[in-house]
Amino acid sequence: MRELKSLFEKNAKWSKDVRTSDASFFERLSQQQTPDYLWIGCADSRVPANQIIGLDPGEVFVHRNVANLVVHTDLNCLSAIQYAVDVLRVKHIIVCGHYGCGGVEAAISKPELGLIENWLRHIEDVYSKHEKSLEKLEDHASKVNRLCELNVIEQVVNVCRTTIVRGAWRRGQALAVHGWVYGLSDGLLRDLDMCLSQPEEVDSALAKAVQRSVNGIALAVDLNSQPSDTPTV
Repeated sequence: MRELKSLFEKNAKWSKDVRTSDASFFERLSQQQTPDYLWIGCADSRVPANQIIGLDPGEVFVHRNVANLVVHTDLNCLSAIQYAVDVLRVKHIIVCGHYGCGGVEAAISKPELGLIENWLRHIEDVYSKHEKSLEKLEDHASKVNRLCELNVIEQVVNVCRTTIVRGAWRRGQALAVHGWVYGLSDGLLRDLDMCLSQPEEVDSALAKAVQRSVNGIALAVDLNSQPSDTPTV
């Protein structure tokens, strides 16, 4: 612990600053959490959910793993989704990847990494589904970024097909699932045009979002201006 003294000092300063601006913040926070959002994101240290979307602790329920995958045998992820949907009653599930994702890049380059190679096979499956369009991209970085988008789109579909989300929709619970990508180079989110609130929307939304990605366009969300079509980074 002595080696990490600076982190405790930063924590103490943060706590003091928060209490200075809002004396009852921690008292309220300790009583309950009532977030409207479940964020399923990458474990990359450069992609902190709360900071990206400007929310305080308690306002977003977060699950993160390498390359923001939603695998139907991953009880950790499924448990987070079920708790968020059935207990916290979140209104939105956001799957957010990021450009330049190391896990996605590794799934393309296939270096020898050991255990994690088994996890990355899920991204390799996404690559196989879209290999024809991806192989048209000669630039490696462009190929990685395109697969980052396609991977998010695929994971949104996986979320929608869980028994948890299908059950929520069947009983009329208000719940939308979204697919976004974050740009490390500019700090902006891109909307991949995957916003689903009913099971019958999945197939058409999937086809539309894939086509947008193949065309090299995502919706940039800039809080200082109207969203506009911009090339992916």
